[in-house]
Amino acid sequence: MGGGPGGLFFATLVKQADPSVEVTVFERNRAEDTFGFGVVFSDATLAAIHEADPVLRTALADHGRHWDDIEVRLKGQRIRCGGNGMAAITRRTLLQLLHRRAVEVGVDLRFSHEVPADPERLAGYDLIVAADGANSRFRDRLADVLVPEVEVATAKFIWFGTDYLFDGLTFVHEHGPHGTFAVHGYPISDSVSTFIVETDEESWRRAGLDEFDTAQPPGPSDEKTRHYLEKLFAEQIDGHELLVNNSRWGNFRTRRTRRWHSGNVVLLGDAAHTAHFSVGSGTKMAMEDAVALADSLLSHRDDLPGALEAYEAARRPSVAKIQNSARPSLSWWEHFGRYHDAFDPTRFAFHFISRSIGKERIARRDPRFVDTVVRDWRAAHEGHAPLDTPFRDFGGRRLTAADLETLRSEGCPWLTAPEAEADLPQTYVQLADALSGDPAPDLVAVAGGTPLTRSLLAEEARLVHGVPVLIVEDAMDDDRAETLLLSGRADLVGQA
Repeated sequence: MGGGPGGLFFATLVKQADPSVEVTVFERNRAEDTFGFGVVFSDATLAAIHEADPVLRTALADHGRHWDDIEVRLKGQRIRCGGNGMAAITRRTLLQLLHRRAVEVGVDLRFSHEVPADPERLAGYDLIVAADGANSRFRDRLADVLVPEVEVATAKFIWFGTDYLFDGLTFVHEHGPHGTFAVHGYPISDSVSTFIVETDEESWRRAGLDEFDTAQPPGPSDEKTRHYLEKLFAEQIDGHELLVNNSRWGNFRTRRTRRWHSGNVVLLGDAAHTAHFSVGSGTKMAMEDAVALADSLLSHRDDLPGALEAYEAARRPSVAKIQNSARPSLSWWEHFGRYHDAFDPTRFAFHFISRSIGKERIARRDPRFVDTVVRDWRAAHEGHAPLDTPFRDFGGRRLTAADLETLRSEGCPWLTAPEAEADLPQTYVQLADALSGDPAPDLVAVAGGTPLTRSLLAEEARLVHGVPVLIVEDAMDDDRAETLLLSGRADLVGQA
């Protein structure tokens, strides 16, 4: 159910492995209908897909665009970080090639074919693969068993294309009259780039971009927003146009499902899980699901329950890893306006790139970029290395256990970050109360919680209240310590 890349790839893999199996793909849209512009894949994540079938490798080689650098544009500067090999292709081209490949191996493709989300109506099939997207009707129909969960991001996003060609994955930030807007841009062909825009809800409303009726069926695009963003980003895209395709504002929804199968129904791709597009490609994840599901079925030919359990066991860990790394990235996009205002371009770029990985890993990708970040730090701190830079009465930025005890005894506010982001607002109130004394504290310590909640609480103190922050963690190696300092997430670090 669903003729997207994941569903088509699974159908092809099963049919070519065992031509005796009857495989039917039901897709409610027409073959030529395509929502969205492009899909992007990391070089490091394609091995399993390529091994299963060459269709994607061939598609990217013949029709895709490849790049190695990430570029961050901010305040008139362009900062590059290499070692991030990626490739992209138009969604329409990828689907056409997957259609052709599925037909070649004998899959029955039925377009413009709406099927009720009712397993009893499909009793003639041994297996129903629900590859019907993030708004899966099959998942919702079986919610009592599958137990879907959803987290709605606060940031707003909208998906366009443009006839301006970016060199590679490019992040553009512009502060306009109503707030800060940012672009994820990347080339998907020789003539078109994807152009995804994000902003906070307050800026979105101030700009009057909340008037489009998103409840209407897919098809019409938000023309007022298109004209607004064309004007705002005109210099960044050399006056080129934005292209629409069902372009309308939304809030990203991270979906998780406690179980991925019930009876002879199994979820695949966005129906089972989503991860923010700044970290993971939903298409890539769905195609990897397809490989795992096909392998499990072929390995358990006479045991469908065992096959579905094996599929879920094989895929859950890697999906969880992507979703866990996506959450800090999504959070960054919910707060990028404050980072735009607070940081110079180099620190802003490092803060962005280090949202899910540390300094050493970034340096392995592009040592020159990290050298520039460290050089800027030294220039601003009389030549001192990050950990050796004096701070007030401390000879360095990494405090000893004795230093921590001294701060506690002297009444330094010691805040415990919550485990859940939902509890941060209450902790922000505690922070404000702690800073309201007379005299107000000139340093606060943040401990506990998770790396993300610690960072967000620390940034609330540093960037909102203007108070230096000590982050205390159970384990604090040099890489973690320098990443926190160089990114501007902390002024001091310590190990509990």
